[in-house]
Amino acid sequence: MARIAGIDLPRNKRGEIGLTYIYGIGRSTSRRILEQAGISYDKKVQDWNDDELGLIRNFITDELKVEGALRSETQLNIKRLMDIGCYRGVRHRSGLPLRGQSTKNNSRTRKGKRKTVANKKKAVK
Repeated sequence: MARIAGIDLPRNKRGEIGLTYIYGIGRSTSRRILEQAGISYDKKVQDWNDDELGLIRNFITDELKVEGALRSETQLNIKRLMDIGCYRGVRHRSGLPLRGQSTKNNSRTRKGKRKTVANKKKAVK
């Protein structure tokens, strides 16, 4: 079982893909890690021996910020934006998209489920 940074890596995947299961590691970073450790990208996670696993684990702990530390840093950055009251902070606070997207028809992911507003009733004579 390959366990790095508190994450169990999937055994049957290629190393390059398996490392991306760790928060903060994408394809290019995983390639860089494997290149540094001298491991083929195509070698499956289950085929890594203890020495290779140790090299990967050491590189990740020494060079990269991943999982909990990265998540907390991201949250602190968002909190800082909200505290200083900049445009992006205000958009975070109100749950709207931050990067100039249109909000009239789209942005349902950010705004959440539709809140229907009823029409005014016409007076009956």
